[in-house]
Amino acid sequence: MCPCARRWIRPWPEQRNVQGFPNDSKKGRRTVADNDSNEPTVSASRRRESLRRQYRPERVRILFVGEAPPVSGRFFYQRDSGLYRVLRDTFIAAFPALPKDEFLEAFRDFGCYLVDLCGQPVDHLSRGKRITICCAGEVRLARTIRTLRPIVIITLVRSIRASVIRAQMMVGWSGMHLELPYPGRWKHHRIQFQCQLEPVLKTLSQPSHDHVVKPRN
Repeated sequence: MCPCARRWIRPWPEQRNVQGFPNDSKKGRRTVADNDSNEPTVSASRRRESLRRQYRPERVRILFVGEAPPVSGRFFYQRDSGLYRVLRDTFIAAFPALPKDEFLEAFRDFGCYLVDLCGQPVDHLSRGKRITICCAGEVRLARTIRTLRPIVIITLVRSIRASVIRAQMMVGWSGMHLELPYPGRWKHHRIQFQCQLEPVLKTLSQPSHDHVVKPRN
């Protein structure tokens, strides 16, 4: 287990309420300087999470896991990120009748939900700091997995695969885990992303809510 995440977590069937976990933060120990420097970041994080929760499905079938919200301020659930556009276009390729302007609603209604391993942006940090923060995010992701109990987990950035796997192991989750290349600047990554994801998405229209076909390599 990652050293940053050495914390005991009971198997997920015993506890599904994320509120049942002890708070990691030390209340009442922040200084005035800490409050001044962290307040904008905390406020932005709260706004993101509030918006994210508006699109949480009643039953999560596919949990998408990204690394972190970008430092640019763009965010999938704000409909203004590159990831939003690529996922929207992949869904529309799988379901051509899907209206572009109702994608987030459809994403939710299909039982899809997107979370981040890290609560704060990391794309402006050094590789070492980035790895440390990702490692620290494993416990939080494990809690999310245990609470949501998804059928499928899809990692959207291959660099976080080890952290996602460790989070799954913490709570004894077993299911289909698909690792995709981040569909950023490289066209071949976007093509590979769509080709691997589209067959999984098409199973969402099938009657069974507990069966997802593993895509071909």
